[in-house]
Parts: sequence; C-alpha cells; structure tokens
Amino acid sequence: MSILPYIGIAVTLIIVILLARPMGSYIARAFDYTPGRLDRWFGPLEKGIYRIGGVRQENQTWKQYAAAVLISNTVLLLVVYMIFRLQDKLPLNPAGIGAMSPDLAFNTAVSFMTNTNLQHYSGESGLSLFSQMTAIVFMMFVSPATGIAVAIAFIRGLAGKPLGNFFVDLTRAVTRILLPLACVAAIILIGLGVPQTLQTGVAAQTLQGAQQQIATGPMGTFLAIKELGNNGGGFMGANSAHPFENPGGISNMLQIMLMMLVPVSLPFTYGKMVGNNKQGRVLFVSMMMMFIVMLSISLVSEHQGNSLIQQAGIQQGTGSMEGKEVRIGVEQSSFYSVVTTASETGAVNTMHDTLTPIAGMVAIGNMMLNTVFGGSGVGVLNVLMYAIIAVFLSGLMVGRTPEFLGRKIEGREMKLIAVTLLIQPLLILAPTAVALMAYPDTISNPGYHGLTQVLYEFTSAAANNGSGFEGLGDNTIFWNVSTGVVMFIARYFSMITLLAVAGSLLMKKPVPETSGTLRTDQPLFGLVFVVAIVIVGALTFFPALVLGPIAEQLTL
Repeated sequence: MSILPYIGIAVTLIIVILLARPMGSYIARAFDYTPGRLDRWFGPLEKGIYRIGGVRQENQTWKQYAAAVLISNTVLLLVVYMIFRLQDKLPLNPAGIGAMSPDLAFNTAVSFMTNTNLQHYSGESGLSLFSQMTAIVFMMFVSPATGIAVAIAFIRGLAGKPLGNFFVDLTRAVTRILLPLACVAAIILIGLGVPQTLQTGVAAQTLQGAQQQIATGPMGTFLAIKELGNNGGGFMGANSAHPFENPGGISNMLQIMLMMLVPVSLPFTYGKMVGNNKQGRVLFVSMMMMFIVMLSISLVSEHQGNSLIQQAGIQQGTGSMEGKEVRIGVEQSSFYSVVTTASETGAVNTMHDTLTPIAGMVAIGNMMLNTVFGGSGVGVLNVLMYAIIAVFLSGLMVGRTPEFLGRKIEGREMKLIAVTLLIQPLLILAPTAVALMAYPDTISNPGYHGLTQVLYEFTSAAANNGSGFEGLGDNTIFWNVSTGVVMFIARYFSMITLLAVAGSLLMKKPVPETSGTLRTDQPLFGLVFVVAIVIVGALTFFPALVLGPIAEQLTL
C-alpha cells in the first residue's frame, strides 16, 4: 500500500485548515455594514445593482427577511423552469436538444434553486448551452449566496444585532465572495485542462477506426462555481469522474479544497461576528474531529474491499476498485466521497452506488447529520442549532434556564428547533417507505442495497446534496415530483424556522454571565456539542441504517 495518497489527503486538509480562519474573517468583513476598505472595491458595482433592483438598504425583521428569501427564490425558480421548458426554441442549442418535460423541468429548477443539484438527466445531452450558461450557472451563484445570507442573518440575531437586509446580503455574497473566487478558480481549472468553449463537441477517431463525438462546452467556468458554491451538478453526466471535468490529481485536489473552503470558514465567521473567536474555534475543531472519524471509517472500509469478491479468488490489493477511476484510486475516491457529502456539494468522482456498505453509510450519515461542516450557509445553521440544543440539554441536567450568547433559551425557541429537527427525518423516511411499497420496479437492486438506494436518494434531496446512488429509474413523474417537493420543503422550512429563532432571541434582553453559565467557548462544550449531534441526530436514523447498509455489510 502506497503512502503517497495519504500524504496528498494530509496536504489538502492542512491547506484547507490554514485557509479557514483568514477566509472566515474575510467573510465577516464582507457582511459588515459599517464602511470599510472592501466598499472601495465592490461598493460601486453593488450600488448599481441596488439601484437597478430598487433595493432599499434597510434592516429587515425576521419575517421580512424570510419573505424576501421565499419570494425572490420562487420567482427565479419560475424563470429557470420556463427556460428549461423552452430551451428547444432558445438560442445556443447547436445540438438540437429538446425541451424538458414538465416534471423534469420542475425537478431541475427546484434542484438548482435549492443548492441541491440533483440531476435526473445527463448534463451534456439534457440541457442546451443556453440553459447551462444562464439558468444553471446563474442558480449556482444565487442558491449558495442565499444560504450564506441566511446564515449571516442568523448569526447577527444570535449576536444581538439587527438581521440586516436579504437583498444586500445576497448581493454581497455574490460580488465579494463567490464571483471573485470562482473567476480565479476557473482560470486555474482551464489551465489544468478543463475545456472552455462554445463548441458542443469534437470528433475523434477510436483505435478501432470508428468516429466518436466527444461532448465539450464551457466547463471551466461551470466547474469553478459548481464546487465553490457547494452545488455539485455536473456539466457531464459522469460529473467529476469525467476527465474533462477532472483532468488530473491537481484538479481533484483543487475541487476538494473549493468544496470545503466556505463551510470550514463559517465557524470562524461566527466567532468573529459574535465577538468571541474561541466559540468559532471550538465548533471548528469539533466538526473537524467528526470529519476525520468519518473519513477514517470510509478509508478502512474501502481498503478492505468486498469479501464476496475476495472469496471468488480475485485479489483486492488496492482496495475496492469497483466503480472507481483507476487514475484517481481508492484513497482519493473515498476522500472525495466524504468531502462531497460532508460539504453537501454532491459532486462525485466515483460511482457512490459501488461504495462498500460502510463507506456508503458514511456518505449517507454525513447528509443525515448535515453538521460535519455542511453546505454553504445551511451547514453552519444546523451546527448552531445543535449548539443551542447542547446548551439546552446541559441546562436541563443542572436545573438552570439555559443561556446562549447572553440570551435565555426558552420554550418558543426550543419548539421551533424541535419542529426543525423533526421535518428532515419525516421528509426522508416517509417518502422512502412510499417508494419502496408503491414503486419497487424503479429500483434496480433487490434487498438491502435497494433500500439504501432509495434512502440515499431522499436523504440527498432533503440535505440539499444532490449526489445519488444511481441504479434508480428516477426520471419519472413520481421521482421528479417527490424529490422536488422534498428539496423545496427541506431547504426553506428550516431557513424560516431558524430565522424565527434568531428574531426571538434578538428581542430578548441580555442576561449577565454568572458562575453557573455554561461556557460555550471551552473544549468541554465541544464534547457536549458532539454528543448532542450523536444522540439527537444519529440515533434518529439508526433503524433505517440498520435495515440498509449495516444489514448489507453483515450479509456479505
């Protein structure tokens, strides 16, 4: 076993860790409404956008902020839906790709608006260049920017500050964070060999002498925001397993860093904005520990390979290579699968359906928890929600009214959080049961693996991830509509309830810290935080995991 892949993993993680704190500080400055140096660079462009959009730079209540999120996102969803339905009549369609069906257009529009990027179509053959360059790429900027904006508003509320203005925050997330970084990343990726052209394909002659048409397009710019914005949808059907989207080891490493950059930085943004950097550091260390545990389990499982293949006399010295690119290998494939599900990106450089049962369970577990960093903005929302739960449980154990950042956590906040906690398992488990009973013919694998396929699909939809186990006949009315509804509710329900929590806490008077106040900037709180995630989050889904990947592992 070579040690080089592990050195590559270690180097990637070290670079990400070194970038996290300065990036987190930069994000905090980007959303600071007091005049600063960044205004000199971005202010003129942003003022022009506000003028065109008629944006009044006034603070909003939590209800106004939530309404702005819902209304703006719904309008944009309808616009991209119409683009998909009319793409056969719109320009930049040299391949003559037809219009999407109503159910598939609905699913795709919701998918990219909710930062999920679940694809029930193959990118190069399902969308025209116009659809890819306008609807898809535009949503890839707006959807992560929406998540970041809501997270920033939530943090402001926890810190006792006005929530801000959604349209200002949305604009700043694009102009100050996503657009500049995506431009730099796109230039690097194009330099590494990712195509950037308006040609839809090039002709090639195979070794057998046959002619083959290889799809191309403006992939460099697409790929940059795909990874940076935790989007994950592929220009090509094979996603980042395709050599055009992932030419080599350096591009693979860069994609992993882009996926992790914003999620790992937001805990430090939180610490900076609440005026206590230790708080952000405790959460960052706790999540990084969970990430390393998940990665270790996946790597060990993939290296052990499949015992049934071993019994057939086939050696697996390099681990379980089924469904993986030989040029990428087991280690980087496993690393990528953990990163893409932990960051809720959904991009893949291997077929997740072929992961060993335990490695597949790690991928599903990351999405179910949605706290092992999580996606752009939404991840830190879930992390802070669990931090509040940890404070509440600790308060119950010592018989004190729990306090978080100087404000009491009472019945109203915990009811909102309880409802938020319940909605995700409901959106995952109920549709899974319906699909297994009513639509078994769409599942390609029988038994435990078939259950895991369905469970993965709805977990991916509810967690705004978008990766899939595949093997499902998912381009049907049932799958398109059901996953579309799950994606929409899962995305916006939690945003609204947690904005309500922030608004409720903002209205409360600060209480002085006493000797009985639980310190949330100490390592002990990090331990309580992780335990709360395991008890409240992991155990919720344990029975489903037992019936799926765990049972499959035990029967190999």
